[in-house]
Amino acid sequence: MNFATLFIFFALMVGMIFFQTRSQKKQAEKRLDSLKKLSKGNEVITIGGLYGTVDEIDIEKQIITLDVDGVFLPFELNAIKTVLPVTEVVIVGANDSSQTDLDVSISNDD
Repeated sequence: MNFATLFIFFALMVGMIFFQTRSQKKQAEKRLDSLKKLSKGNEVITIGGLYGTVDEIDIEKQIITLDVDGVFLPFELNAIKTVLPVTEVVIVGANDSSQTDLDVSISNDD
C-alpha cells in the first residue's frame, strides 16, 4: 500500500468515529433532557419494558418510584428508557347548552 491509500483509509476511519460519537452525544443529551423534565404523573417505560406512572423522584439518590396498577416500585433513574408524551383531552362545547353531543379530541404535547 502506498501513502495515499493509507491516508485515505485513516481519514475515513477518523471521520466515521467523529460522526458516530457526535450522534451518541446527541442521543445522550436528548435522554438527559427528558429525564430532567420528569415529574409526578408522567407515564414512562423502563428498560425492562414495564409501563408505569411516576409517583416520586429522589434526585440525590437517583431513585424513581413508579406506580404500576397500585404497586409502587423503586427503580434507578437510569432504568427509565422512554418518557411517554403527555396527552391532553380537550372537550369542545362543554358550556354550549344547545349542543347535545360533545366533541372530544385528543392532542399530544410535544
